[in-house]
Amino acid sequence: MTLFRVGSVLLDGRRELCLVKNISAGGALIRAYCRLQPDLELRIELKEQQPIAGRVNWVNGTDAGITFDQHVDVVELLKSNGDGPRPRMPRVEVRCTVFVREGATTNRATLLNISQGGMSIDSENNLTVGAEATITLPGMAPQAAVVRWSEGSRYGISFNSVLSLAGLTEWLQGRSGA
Repeated sequence: MTLFRVGSVLLDGRRELCLVKNISAGGALIRAYCRLQPDLELRIELKEQQPIAGRVNWVNGTDAGITFDQHVDVVELLKSNGDGPRPRMPRVEVRCTVFVREGATTNRATLLNISQGGMSIDSENNLTVGAEATITLPGMAPQAAVVRWSEGSRYGISFNSVLSLAGLTEWLQGRSGA
């Protein structure tokens, strides 16, 4: 089934973004935004907390063929649960300084993870849930956003516009030196 859906590749204890181009019960064709090699074991995640174990079968440039360890029910995997919360976009754990401007106040915080749709941060300063904010990350244009939730010193922030996959992966690769 042709898909073109953003997912995550979990390997060597880290999470990287990928684009799932095609998927079947036995495997997937992905565009990887990290280095892969044949016979590498990994997990692909299209739905949060539902990784699929597999192995890289072949690599051609940024495309890779993945064979799953066990057959998957593709329809069930792609089905959206209409009565539950909307699935979150795949996110990648990153630690760096982020600046959050709320009104006339700019707060320094620590980025915990980021996706195309938003981020989670840790801030010693209180932010207002529901407030409009401007997010500034090193090497990325400022992003208009909204503070969505708080849990202690952790905050969830959603971007007003979804980041492009290419732009986010380029920024992530610049952070890791890959």
